Amino acid sequence: MSQPQMERPAELMVWHGARAAPGPRETRRYPTLRAALAAAVAAEDPEALPWIVTEDGAVLSPHWIDEHAPRSVARPVRLSS
Repeated sequence: MSQPQMERPAELMVWHGARAAPGPRETRRYPTLRAALAAAVAAEDPEALPWIVTEDGAVLSPHWIDEHAPRSVARPVRLSS
């Protein structure tokens, strides 16, 4: 993401559990994509599946979030069962 895109609003949606239910358990709008990304990696539940939708409509998967998270913050890794 470009620097200007990181400063635009984004929505974080979080599903909990190994399988995604029909709708997210948590939804929150953030003033910037940077803030949504920080909140996604701060989730303490290793079963959490965070997805981010940008103001432009791009859908960022949990894999994208893990790859682009600040290096100083590591999201707990969910182990496959």
